[in-house]
Amino acid sequence: MAFDLVVRNVRLANGSGAAAVVDIAVAGGRIAAIGARIAGDGEAVDAGGRLASPGLVESHFHLDKSRILDRVAPLEDRRATDYMKRVSAVKDTFTPEDIYARARRTLEQCMLNGVMHMRTHIEVDPPVGLKGYQAIERLARDCAWGMELQLCAFLQEGWTGVPGAEENVVAALKRGARVVGGAPRYDVNGPAQIERIFALAKDYDVDVEIHGDGGYTTHDMMAWQICELTERIGWGGRVAIGHGNKYSCLPEPEFEALARRLAGAGVAVAVLPATDLYTSGRHQEHSVMRGVADAHALAARGVTCSIATNNVLNPFTPYGDCSLVRIANLYANVVQRGTAADLSECFAMLTDRAARIMRKDDYGIAVGNPADLVVWDAHTPGEVVATVAQPVMGFKRGRRLFSRELPVLHRP
Repeated sequence: MAFDLVVRNVRLANGSGAAAVVDIAVAGGRIAAIGARIAGDGEAVDAGGRLASPGLVESHFHLDKSRILDRVAPLEDRRATDYMKRVSAVKDTFTPEDIYARARRTLEQCMLNGVMHMRTHIEVDPPVGLKGYQAIERLARDCAWGMELQLCAFLQEGWTGVPGAEENVVAALKRGARVVGGAPRYDVNGPAQIERIFALAKDYDVDVEIHGDGGYTTHDMMAWQICELTERIGWGGRVAIGHGNKYSCLPEPEFEALARRLAGAGVAVAVLPATDLYTSGRHQEHSVMRGVADAHALAARGVTCSIATNNVLNPFTPYGDCSLVRIANLYANVVQRGTAADLSECFAMLTDRAARIMRKDDYGIAVGNPADLVVWDAHTPGEVVATVAQPVMGFKRGRRLFSRELPVLHRP
């Protein structure tokens, strides 16, 4: 039988570690067969017994404001919390061309690290308007060969009483944004913003992701309102909260109640460890809180959770090499999850769990699904996270997306 591609000698992840070594055959951009020693013509690539996974999923990202550290005011007080102010001060200098160039550089680096699906939030606050949306909309078209982008229109700096703010969100939804969100923490009336987000989600039949429950106080969490509205409009499985720092501050009984509520309503949580670590505990001088929600504890109670990068090289997170696996390793260190099962679940939060948040029905290594494959320099998903393993090669719909030469030690 003729195939376009056969990736030979790969290991597939399963619940008990790594399965037997198999071949994956590709035809017409889709997986045509999976099995031992598949016979057929076509290009053949030997993976050498390494792990193969679906393309990674960045479920919460900000392409439009990546790589702006060189233009924002320096941080004069290391305990300052003026990240949004420093970004806002330069938004009027953004142009569609500038946003496109920065975002494309970031996006391509994500591809080189095995990411093939991304939900990116795009700020449409009046200082920037639709410039970011126009740029990322174009980028989504131009880079569809290697990345599937899902666009979320949101307001970072406030909604209630801000002239032109909602009009920009609506304009982005009319242009095709598939997700609507916001940052109620920075609104003069956060609950009103949440109400408007859900109303627009229903009007335009789009998903919801809200930057929610950042900080450390636990008497004012917005998760309860989000769950109530999710149930009211029947949006279970279509709503996510990004951050959730406050969940790390809850005593066990309160955490249990919250997790059960989130699971029952069908509200997911995207944990963003790099940003949450950097921004948390700035009011403390010793015994500083971590501020990173334990996604494993939430998942154990039925909540769909993902781990995501969020920001790269901006005031909210002045770091980043676009390695989602490195972010998962950071998360595992912070929440002290180190067993083989724990680390395997971390990898699942970069793949299957994150794909569920983005409602990708044809995701995964299965016959008939798109041939989106990454081969790792490791044998199990847990090993990928534990060692921050490098992706050796990647294929998007069966086409070679990237390859990486592994280092060689030249012994005397």
